[in-house]
Amino acid sequence: MLEELRQEVALANRKLGGSGLAPLTWGNASGFSKEAGLFVIKPSGVPYDELTEASMVVCDLDGNRVEGDLNPSSDTPTHAVLYRDFPGIGGIVHTHSRKATVLCQMGIGLPCLGTTHADYFGGDIPAARALTPDEVDQHYEYSTGIAIVEAFQNLDSLKIGAVLLRHHAPFTWGKDVDAALERAQVLEHCAEMALCQLAAGEKLTPIPEHISRRHWERKHGTDATYGQNKERS
Repeated sequence: MLEELRQEVALANRKLGGSGLAPLTWGNASGFSKEAGLFVIKPSGVPYDELTEASMVVCDLDGNRVEGDLNPSSDTPTHAVLYRDFPGIGGIVHTHSRKATVLCQMGIGLPCLGTTHADYFGGDIPAARALTPDEVDQHYEYSTGIAIVEAFQNLDSLKIGAVLLRHHAPFTWGKDVDAALERAQVLEHCAEMALCQLAAGEKLTPIPEHISRRHWERKHGTDATYGQNKERS
């Protein structure tokens, strides 16, 4: 079942393990099949270099295991909530990358400070609220997903594609698992630059909206100019 997606997700998780964004087994990647209404995710606690297509776990949007011999990631309920409530996303990556996690621990979002951010995230990256004691005790991972969804009530979840979860760590997502992984890498880079600004005594002041809009649209807009457009000579 979902052999191609299982291959993609297994490879993305191995890349995640080699990226330095998720030490030990502190992260996971998943991919969603809109046609099947199912997603593929990393098994819980298995080292990245041991992951294969066969070890991936297929789950439904209630977080139930549909196929696979291993237990899915402990973050599976969070992934399920995001796939259910954020239409259009096809991949999710959760890391504990150092700089982005520092922002999570500080409880601050990440404004669009420069064009690096604007190229990959269509707006400021919000900080999701802390969970209540009851949420942690009763449905921790599910409640994590709910807190993330709440942070995007008035935002374009697909366009922004990332969140900084208070007291926890970042999640990124995109049209597929490779896009989600790329965003995780860029998020860490942008978080590092933000922390450097703070260390220098500078405020996190967003760049002008007309510049951030231009950089987003030239890469993702209907008339994008970035990359090799085969229709242009």
